[in-house]
Amino acid sequence: MAKPDLNIVIANPRGFCAGVDRAIKIVELALERFGAPVYVRHEIVHNRYVVEGLERRGAVFVEELDEVPADAPVVFSAHGVPKSVPEDAEQRNMFYVDATCPLVSKVHREVERHDRTGRHILLIGHSGHPEVVGTMGQVEDGKMTLIETVADAEAVEPPHGEQLAFVTQTTLSVDDTKSIIEVLTRRFPDIEMPKKEDICYATTNRQEAVKAIADRCDKMIVIGASNSSNSQRLVEVSKKCGSDARLFPRAEALDWEWLSGLRSVGITAGASAPEVLVEEVIDALRAHYNVTIEEVTTAREDVIFKLPASLREEEAA
Repeated sequence: MAKPDLNIVIANPRGFCAGVDRAIKIVELALERFGAPVYVRHEIVHNRYVVEGLERRGAVFVEELDEVPADAPVVFSAHGVPKSVPEDAEQRNMFYVDATCPLVSKVHREVERHDRTGRHILLIGHSGHPEVVGTMGQVEDGKMTLIETVADAEAVEPPHGEQLAFVTQTTLSVDDTKSIIEVLTRRFPDIEMPKKEDICYATTNRQEAVKAIADRCDKMIVIGASNSSNSQRLVEVSKKCGSDARLFPRAEALDWEWLSGLRSVGITAGASAPEVLVEEVIDALRAHYNVTIEEVTTAREDVIFKLPASLREEEAA
C-alpha cells in the first residue's frame, strides 16, 4: 500500500541557541578538565536528551549545593541563579563555573542597576521558572514584583512614591509581553524600560519563523521539553496563527492518531533541543508518509558567546 504524501515545512531558525551551546560546552570542558563527576545545579538546559547524554559522560545533576561534595566542581545552569547561590558556594570554598546565558546575565545587571537607583522592579515572567527565580534572587525580597499576565499589569499596585522599572524573562511570547508592556507604560508613563528588549534574539527568531510557516501547515510539531519556556511559547504562537500545535520531546512520543490524515506539517524546535531530535522526527514521519521537505528561513544567526575565562585558558592550553 502506497504511503500518503506529506509536505514537511521546517522552520529556521530552530533548535540550539548560542546560550545553550555555551552552557553544554561548559559542562563538557569541565568534565575534560576535572574528570567525572562534575556536578550541575539544576538541568543545564531544559532537555532530557541533552541531560542524559551529559550524565553518561559523568555529569551529576542536583537541585541544591548541599548535594555537592565540598571538593567537587559545580556548574550553574544556563537559566541563572539567585545571588545567594554563588555566595553559598564561596562560603563553602567550592569551585564553581557559572553557565548563565549572557543574555540572562544582562537582565541581572539591569536589575542591579535599578536597585542601586532605588527603583521598584516589575519582572514580567512565569512564576517558578528557574530564570525567574534567579532574577528575583538578585535583590532583596520586596524589591521586585512578578507580573505574569495583562490582568496582573492592570492590577499591580507598586509601593507608593517609588520610581519604577521593568525587566522581562528572556524566553517569553513576544506578542503577549508586548501587551503587558503596553499596560504598564499606560499606567506608569515614567516607568524605565530596558535599553534593549530582554527577550532574547533566539526566542524572537524562533517565534517569527513559526509565524512564517504556521498558516501553511495543517499542524505543527514543536520539539522540546515540557518545562522549556521557549518551547511552550512556540506552541502558543503556532496556535494563535491558526495551526494546531503540540510539544513532543522526541520522535518516540509522537501521537500518530493526531498526525493522521495530514497533507502538510510544520516542524520547529525549542532553543534547548538539538538538531538530532529534529532529524529523528523527520525519519519517523518518513516511515509513515512519502515526504517532501521544505525549509523556510526567516533569519540568520551567527551569535557566539565566550566561555568563562577558567575554561578558555584550559581550552587554549
